[in-house]
Amino acid sequence: MNGFSFQSVKTTLVQSGAVLQLSNLLSERGLSRPLFVTDAVLIELGVVTPAIDHLRDACESISVFDGIEPDPSERVVGDCLKAFSAGTCDSVIAVGGGSSMDVAKVVSVLAGGNQSLPDIYGVGMVSGPRLPLFLVPTTAGTGSEVTPVAIITTGETTKAGVSSPVLLPDVAILDASLTMGLPRGITAMTGIDAMVHAIEAYTSKIKKNPISDMLALRALKLLSENIRTVLHSPQDEAAREAMLLGSMFAGQAFANAPVGAVHALAYPVGGHYHIPHGLSNSLMLPPVLKFNAEACPDLYTELATVLPGAEPSP
Repeated sequence: MNGFSFQSVKTTLVQSGAVLQLSNLLSERGLSRPLFVTDAVLIELGVVTPAIDHLRDACESISVFDGIEPDPSERVVGDCLKAFSAGTCDSVIAVGGGSSMDVAKVVSVLAGGNQSLPDIYGVGMVSGPRLPLFLVPTTAGTGSEVTPVAIITTGETTKAGVSSPVLLPDVAILDASLTMGLPRGITAMTGIDAMVHAIEAYTSKIKKNPISDMLALRALKLLSENIRTVLHSPQDEAAREAMLLGSMFAGQAFANAPVGAVHALAYPVGGHYHIPHGLSNSLMLPPVLKFNAEACPDLYTELATVLPGAEPSP
């Protein structure tokens, strides 16, 4: 076996209602003035209200930034950074989808060091420390809570990435109660996104290793067994938690064994036509699978064995 390395989050908390433990996690680290990053829809739906109210009661102060947009732009990052500075915050919390978590990652770096946003685009360009960071997903798809990557929109049809282990949070929290009201369409698209992460990590030619393989297989099994359940029974908390776990495992897998052609094609499609990332992934997946199948049929056969009802061809 060739040598390999594997990185992930130091602490992961999985429990329904665990978002209400944020105040304890802050106080254990001597923190009391968090910036809470989310989006206006989650505020309007009341999904994050209990968490915000709890932090208001327990902390010295809390600043809430709800200006997150899909495919967040550099302007959104700048606005969030201003909110951080105005609140004299000492930590960053994101409760939301991948966009909220990506912005929180970047802001924790920019607020904690001396670099500008253009300075950190690319791989391994983050040179300074970051502020304490806590990530809580409200969708089961991006796996951003356990990946060292953030994607920012830089122009009308262009995006740039920040990739550095510094972006891994101090704590990732999986709280299924936050995903119960997720709309059916978003549930489907984010679920497919997570499945693509697992598929591409397992078939990656770069840094594929036994740990990423184990996580990718387990992720695909959990996601494929539960995605139909959460679509037809959205209040099934056990299935929602299984989807969150599958998304996290897939995120840990592709954070160490990078994604491939599906994402390479999906990013420009999404950027040009402004369609959700999960949808662009689902459009690119079939042709890429067909193209790649001849090169690694054994790997795809192994993946197929974990799918419900799948019978691989001999």
